[in-house]
Amino acid sequence: MSHYLDPNDKKFTRVYKTETPDMLKTFNDFNAAVFAPEGPELSLKVRELIAVAVGITTQCVYCIEAHSKNAAAAGATEKELAETAWVATAIRAGGGFAHGRLAFKFTEGEPAEHTH
Repeated sequence: MSHYLDPNDKKFTRVYKTETPDMLKTFNDFNAAVFAPEGPELSLKVRELIAVAVGITTQCVYCIEAHSKNAAAAGATEKELAETAWVATAIRAGGGFAHGRLAFKFTEGEPAEHTH
C-alpha cells in the first residue's frame, strides 16, 4: 500500500508515451541499468540506499517510498535506513551552511544598515 503516491498519477505517464516515447525508453533503459540486480561494484542494497538518501535530500516522496521498499527488499535494515536518513540530513544541512556563506560573499564591502 502506498502512503504518498496517488495511484492516479501513473496515468499521466501516457503523455511521455505518446509525446516522447524515445526519451521515455532511454530513461527506462538507463534506470534499469543503474538498478540492475548485479552492479559492477556497488551492491543493489547500497545503490538503493544511495537512492533513498538522494530522495530524502531532494524531498521526492516518490523516490523515498519506492527506493526504501527496494532497499528493504535488497536486505537493508531499519538501522541502515536510519543511518541513510541521517547522512542525507547532514548533506542537506551542509548545503545550507555552505550556501549561506554566499550571503556574506555577495554583500562583502556593502554598507550595512542597522535599524534598532
